[in-house]
Amino acid sequence: MIIVMSPGATEQQIEAVVKKIKEYGCEANISRGVERTLIGAIGDERQINQELIDSLSGVEQSMHIVKPYKIVTREWHKENTVVDIGGVPVGGKTVQVIAGPCSVETQPQMDAAARAVKVAGCRLMRGGAFKPRSSPYAFQGTGIEGLEMFRRAADEQGLPIVTELMDVRMLDTFLEWNVDAIQIGTRNMQNFDLLKEVGRVNKPVILKRGMSATISEWLMAAEYIAAGGNHNIIFCERGIRTFETAYRNVLDVTAIAVLKKETHLPVIVDPSHAGGKAWMVPALSRAAIAAGADGLLVEMHPTPCEAWCDADQALTPEELIDLMGELGGIAKVIGRDI
Repeated sequence: MIIVMSPGATEQQIEAVVKKIKEYGCEANISRGVERTLIGAIGDERQINQELIDSLSGVEQSMHIVKPYKIVTREWHKENTVVDIGGVPVGGKTVQVIAGPCSVETQPQMDAAARAVKVAGCRLMRGGAFKPRSSPYAFQGTGIEGLEMFRRAADEQGLPIVTELMDVRMLDTFLEWNVDAIQIGTRNMQNFDLLKEVGRVNKPVILKRGMSATISEWLMAAEYIAAGGNHNIIFCERGIRTFETAYRNVLDVTAIAVLKKETHLPVIVDPSHAGGKAWMVPALSRAAIAAGADGLLVEMHPTPCEAWCDADQALTPEELIDLMGELGGIAKVIGRDI
């Protein structure tokens, strides 16, 4: 940490800052300039309360040099981490596509969806048994019955499952049904109690970005999970909220490159929620893979026009097959495969 003292700061004020730094177990290095004095905190600066330092008399400003997140940062883990979801590696050379319906509706629907996911060549299946909706009157999911239908359909095709956990009280139920990867949705990215609990279980966690979350906030949310002991974390960019109304959300492709630099953990993209329209999904998917994403989370429904939610953004089984073919070509160009 670097502390910049105000012009004319007294020796007593400087000594008070040095004393406070030492109370945190760090050493202090004083650099006296013509106009200002800089104090460097040497040691584990993450222990230092920046707000407290800024409140000290004579301090103009302070800034951390070391990043506040430490487990998820590439600074301490240079090699890329590969997260195993039910035997399927995410983060390696192969780009994984996780496909399936927005919500679990009926057993025939899930059986048909699982067959379509398998035929398209996807190795993982998604589906929501519990649905967070903006309106309390909208379809909220089929709940535990949905988990049962999902598990049965996916097992028939040998597909690991990804589904969203909304309530910490349902965590044990998710474990009982052997959910292969727990998804933490956009609205729960900063539900810190939920993050702490999934940090205590040995299950991969797909952490979606909050609607207006910064990269730093997103990384710190992942740090909550990692601090609990669970390092099997996958970031999922799903578009951020801006002033634009032409599409559902703005897919932040730049975030892929930034995260790849900042963290060793895998990064995937949800093009369905970003565009909000099925016709946008292929273009956004191609952009994501070209930018270095490790996978996609794509909505596909056997009959989109009959979907109980998010019908506009769901691909048909045929469209998913076409998309997989296109993505294979892009992945090959950048030295990867689908």
